[in-house]
Amino acid sequence: MKVKTYISAILCVLALYSCSDKDKTVEFSLDTKEFQMGPEGGKRTISISSEGNWTASANEPWITVSPANGRGSVQCQVLIDSALTNKPRTGVVRILNENTKDNREITVNQDGFAYAITLEEPEVSVENFAAYGERSFDVKVNTNVEFTVEIPTAAANWLKYEKPKIKLDRGLRPREVTVRFNWGVNSQPNERIADVTFKPAADITLAKHDALKVTQTAAEPIEAGTRKGDSVALLAVARSLGMESTWESGDKMDNWDDVQLWEKGMPGYTDDKNGRVRYARFYLFSTKEGIPFEVQYLTAAEELSFYGNTNSFMLDLDTGEYIAKLTQLKRLTMTAYGLVSLHPDMVNLKNLESLDISSNNFQKIPSIVTPQNFPKLRCLFLEANTRHGIYDLSNTIKTNYGGLVDEVRSDGETGFPDRLLRWNTLDTLKLSVNYLQGALPAMDDWDTYTEEDIDGSYDAKLGCDTLPAKMLGTPKVLPRIKLLTINLNRLTGNMPFWLLYHPMLNYWSPEVLVFTQEGKDKEGKPAGFDNTPVNMDYYYDFYTAKKRPTYEDETEE
Repeated sequence: MKVKTYISAILCVLALYSCSDKDKTVEFSLDTKEFQMGPEGGKRTISISSEGNWTASANEPWITVSPANGRGSVQCQVLIDSALTNKPRTGVVRILNENTKDNREITVNQDGFAYAITLEEPEVSVENFAAYGERSFDVKVNTNVEFTVEIPTAAANWLKYEKPKIKLDRGLRPREVTVRFNWGVNSQPNERIADVTFKPAADITLAKHDALKVTQTAAEPIEAGTRKGDSVALLAVARSLGMESTWESGDKMDNWDDVQLWEKGMPGYTDDKNGRVRYARFYLFSTKEGIPFEVQYLTAAEELSFYGNTNSFMLDLDTGEYIAKLTQLKRLTMTAYGLVSLHPDMVNLKNLESLDISSNNFQKIPSIVTPQNFPKLRCLFLEANTRHGIYDLSNTIKTNYGGLVDEVRSDGETGFPDRLLRWNTLDTLKLSVNYLQGALPAMDDWDTYTEEDIDGSYDAKLGCDTLPAKMLGTPKVLPRIKLLTINLNRLTGNMPFWLLYHPMLNYWSPEVLVFTQEGKDKEGKPAGFDNTPVNMDYYYDFYTAKKRPTYEDETEE
């Protein structure tokens, strides 16, 4: 009986508890009424308390609630897009109780983006030297405004930039823009600093505005005027050219190939030159720049040679200013380098006796190459300045193909450069394998042979036979010339008297190096002279005192 009583009591208690849970209600509420979000957007979690079904909505498209509906108490994510402007904006999230139709609201406040230009790395350091093609760095710029890059005037000669593409197609949301900077070699033993600014294109106030500081290390100092300085300069030039040199800094320069040092007894020797570089040759290198700046320290050199640049026919280079500082130079070779121009300062090389700029890409002879600018020049080499082998100039789609094709006469018409024929002090002039066109000038307006020339004084200077009287009054062209080559151009017309009967013609191997032309000119006219001699008999009939070469002479040669 007691057991039944206990069971009845327990059931009664359980019934009471059951009735209490059923009667209890959950208040419809949210854990927040308002929140703030930054301009970049993001997520915010909210808690919904409800005993029935509910739905969520927002009055702005930049606000999303997930999940958008549910039952009972749930946590939801409010997703906020990034801002589009610099102004703040407000939206509302509404939660509707489906049973009671009650609303609960959350106000969402979002800041607008402030105008700003910020840098990932506001300071950059570069070396004083790097190989060509490796002298650049990128700067990451975060911005929501158009801007221009301003480099200080003092740094404009060594620091450049490539104009960035700024695409602000999503309002004022910041974008990462890459700006590439290119820097030049530092030739001075001083550190260089450039403070670069990024200026907004519009007249606006920036909340944050970063600047860029670029620091370049100083160049290795070179002891000018010393043997040690010469060795450092040679190694530095070879490095800048990309030349695979066998020179070793730990080895004495006396043992270096292609380098000659000053020694006592050499013509022009002075004690201050002892052991310094007299001659150096740089070859088989790869550069896309002019002669390196370190060359200026070779102040004792009489002769320098540069030849054999990689893919030189594809390049459009200038010599640069530094080679022009070596005013003591007597002989200079810059062949197959890729040159299309000579630096204006080259006129400072007044002591130059030989200039070889063959196998480059000149469209015409540099205008500074004149006897006035190079008063001591005796040898001028301008051979093979052709980028491409073109047989018929009238039937090509190529342009800028070199070969002195744009050379003009003194009257301004395209043709053979008669100004070179007026250079009386030259003893060697080589113009072979170019695209010179037209007829050779007759030079009737030029100086003529006089009685003094005929009586033998002219011949004594040249070391050739006595001039016949028939030369009296004829053009005295290139009177000191010992070698003239003009073969394999596109020359046409008649060879003038001064050439056919030049006192030194028989020394030039004229059948090969003068008379022979090839191809067609720009008018489609076949190259070749109309009066090319069959042999040299006419010449020896004219110069009766000259010895005709015999078969034995030719075989001995």
